[in-house]
Amino acid sequence: MSTTDAPSVVVHRFDPGSPSDGLTALLTAYHLRTEAEKGVPVDDVAALPARYLAEIGDPSSAFAGDTVLVARHGDTAVGCLVVTAPVAGRAELKRLWTDPELRGRGVASRLIGTALTGLADGGVHTAALSVWRWRTGAIGLYEGLGFAVVDAWDARADLVCMERVL
Repeated sequence: MSTTDAPSVVVHRFDPGSPSDGLTALLTAYHLRTEAEKGVPVDDVAALPARYLAEIGDPSSAFAGDTVLVARHGDTAVGCLVVTAPVAGRAELKRLWTDPELRGRGVASRLIGTALTGLADGGVHTAALSVWRWRTGAIGLYEGLGFAVVDAWDARADLVCMERVL
């Protein structure tokens, strides 16, 4: 995929009734990388915390009620994003992951844009997300898409909480 190929990326909603079709691999990579960045690297997927294994093993159940978006380039899943079910007009974006080989080519922006459009069309007024402070590239992306840092709603150290009014 070259830098001009971003328009060929198609974002679709994950169908819970179908096989994970690449989503499992994306979620696995996300969790392994995140644990390593937090200083808790695991050598084997089975060593991930149980809540992450549940997402990887059965994303349909783990994200029941949420919207899971998958970006595809041809037949290959190249990115994912989970949008939580809205509560009081606010929904959270989480588990944003793009294949590292394809970063900087618009995949994450396309996923987020699709999510924000769907939320606004559904009457949601605020999109929220949290990101580890060391993921400066992601923070820059979010700021460029109109998200701003807000007071933390999550007490975990090193998390930056951000919101965008829709």
